[in-house]
Amino acid sequence: MPERRFFREECYIAGEWLGGGSVIDVNNPATGESIGTVPNLGRAETQRAIDAAHAVFPEWRERSADERGDLCRKIFEALMDNQAALGELLTVEMGKPLAEAKGEVAYAASFFKWFGEEARRVYGDIVPSSWADKRIVVTKQPVGVVGSITPWNFPTAMIARKAAAALAAGCPIICKPALQTPYSALAYGVIADDIGLPKGVLSVITGPAPEIADEFCENPKVRKITFTGSTPVGKTLSSNALRYMKRVSMELGGNAPFIVFDDADLDRAVDGAVACKYRNSGQTCVSANRILVQAGIYDAFAEKFAAKVKSMKVGNGLEDGVEQGPLIDEAAVAKVEAHITDATSKGAEILTGGKRHELGGTFFEPTVLRDVASTMRVSCDETFGPVAPLFKFETEEEAIRMANDTEYGLASYFYTRDLGRAWRVMEALEYGIIGVNEGIISTPVAPFGGVKDSGQGREGSKYGLEDYLDIKYALVGGLR
Repeated sequence: MPERRFFREECYIAGEWLGGGSVIDVNNPATGESIGTVPNLGRAETQRAIDAAHAVFPEWRERSADERGDLCRKIFEALMDNQAALGELLTVEMGKPLAEAKGEVAYAASFFKWFGEEARRVYGDIVPSSWADKRIVVTKQPVGVVGSITPWNFPTAMIARKAAAALAAGCPIICKPALQTPYSALAYGVIADDIGLPKGVLSVITGPAPEIADEFCENPKVRKITFTGSTPVGKTLSSNALRYMKRVSMELGGNAPFIVFDDADLDRAVDGAVACKYRNSGQTCVSANRILVQAGIYDAFAEKFAAKVKSMKVGNGLEDGVEQGPLIDEAAVAKVEAHITDATSKGAEILTGGKRHELGGTFFEPTVLRDVASTMRVSCDETFGPVAPLFKFETEEEAIRMANDTEYGLASYFYTRDLGRAWRVMEALEYGIIGVNEGIISTPVAPFGGVKDSGQGREGSKYGLEDYLDIKYALVGGLR
């Protein structure tokens, strides 16, 4: 069991640890064994957290940017000082390899470092006035209390991307983590206590998402809702929030194309595709969901790629050398199996993998399919698992058409050594994030988010901070 200090089976609300009532079981996906329980809280407790956040908001917003930035820096330091313990906790509840989990903790910490510094750069404007005796001043102020809902696949990082920006901007935040992975979220409560974050500025509550989300939407003290998850849920949440004119940030589903042109560095493209596709067992919204390879190198790429995938070590994330852990639950395995069955029944060929792993449970073999067509489910439905379907294309124009043939627009990738092609394709792809000759694209200094049905708003960078700020215009007259 991970370090007990960070393993809390109570919720952190208004600066206090709260338990009692019914509980929710949490299991280790690698072993199927129970880790522990967390409280099954609802609207009343959510309201308590909101009331505390609303009460502390005037004090928190009045803190100087230096003070808020310094506290964000302390969270960064606490995460890094406890990287090993927090990484182990993350692996136990989510299943990803320990090296990946430690990397996620460092990635999460980097957002608190970045936004702690960016808090000092919330600039306004003096706009040239139309009148000689008047001046136009534009300032930026925190939106207010924020409700946050995050998924299980990156339980430490998803909270960081939202909470770091909110706290730096001057907004208190209530975090509702996924029930599969609550402990990494509750660890933020331990850190908040350790660094002396004012009570109510950050709360973490566990319970049924519909009840907590409804309270976020309907409570007038909440001014912004930020959500990472599926597109259908995001659309429902956005619609409900709009009824009350709340600000929303939505980071939703994806169907990322990964294009390999015939002039690409083949080895680099193979390495990038493996890293992009199989990180977190393919359970990421920016994972390569469709690998499009130009006809001239299709066979060579398929051979090299399948050989590399076949060599991956699958196992419990706490074991040395493991590159892929289990899927989160049986439903995830069932979806992967359904996609493979559909594809093979329509003519796709399995190059490697294709079935549950001999370890049992929710472990699944890293899989590569070739001769995949647009009529197959993997073409239009996000697999969210370790299945890489290879599509063939002939021309640049066909690749762009295939890549954009989806309602999603989160992340995309392509490999080429032709500078002109790089600019043409980059500008033609209908996606919020594009990796050019790179398979891993996340960083706190760049804006993360999508277009079309992949959501709205951005996380990370100066643009991510803007999502937690209101713009105020003041006309100052009587100056002459």
